[in-house]
Amino acid sequence: MATAEVAVAQPERTARHIAPRVVRRTVAFYAFVAPWLICFVALDIIPIVLGVLTSMTDYDGLNLATVKWMGLKNYARAFTDSDVAYSFGRSVLWSAINTPTWIVLSFTLALILNQAVKGRDFFRTLYYLPSVVPVVAVARIWAIFLDTNNGLLNGILSLFRPGTAVRWLSDYALPACTAISVWGGLGGGMIIFLAGLQGIPQELEEAALIDGANKLRVFRHITIPLMTPLIFFQLIMALITSLQTFALPMIVYGGGAMTGGVARAVYLYVINTYRHIFAFQRFGYGTALLWLMSIVIMGLTLVVFRTARYWVYYESEAAGGAA
Repeated sequence: MATAEVAVAQPERTARHIAPRVVRRTVAFYAFVAPWLICFVALDIIPIVLGVLTSMTDYDGLNLATVKWMGLKNYARAFTDSDVAYSFGRSVLWSAINTPTWIVLSFTLALILNQAVKGRDFFRTLYYLPSVVPVVAVARIWAIFLDTNNGLLNGILSLFRPGTAVRWLSDYALPACTAISVWGGLGGGMIIFLAGLQGIPQELEEAALIDGANKLRVFRHITIPLMTPLIFFQLIMALITSLQTFALPMIVYGGGAMTGGVARAVYLYVINTYRHIFAFQRFGYGTALLWLMSIVIMGLTLVVFRTARYWVYYESEAAGGAA
């Protein structure tokens, strides 16, 4: 009988010893997590909730006392606003030109600089430098370079055709700004692709060459498939970035977004939104426009993720399937 009582008491004492330990570990966990959790709530959750609420009002950025609840009227208005439709179309066109151009050129540059060429490290550094230059400096330097009257480009062309005064930033605004954007981001894309190329096992390429494949076949059937995860990553990031482009066109044109001074060809969606918020004091409507763009970006990202199964090759998945 005594033995049975001892056996019953033993689990009770064990539970009493374990309970304080669990409490201490739980308290320690939340103490370590608390700084991140507080920042997450204060800097992410609360602004998101306030942003959604603001988008459903006529808030002008100044007077809270006169704010009126608009419901979904701001969102409905966006679908009938001609400026929104035009600027969204320009952003889509900008992304359609900018994204593939940047990916192809940065990948090509990485392929070239992955070869054993003389001065390879110097050229890698040289091509990467524009990526670390602030966008303000890049935009202003190119604006001076492409200036109609005093620009260096027109000055060079005048050596062959005197009096040349091409209006690059007005007549060719979209290709000019695209060239600036691609030039500024080429180095960053090159570095990521270069890291991927250096991670491809050399024995795969050597085995293919021994089996009689030429370099084009090796590139098509080995290099490209093994690089598709990086191409996928670069595509997602480029789409998100290009659809949110704002600073480059605005700075190139001297901050003209406040008065509509940006060339119509590069009157992008975020620039139009910026004008509604800061030039016209339509904070509620402008916030609604930003949420609509967020929804578009999330939807587009989801579509790209869904298509990844058809063209992105993951070696680990292939090995798992083979096993």
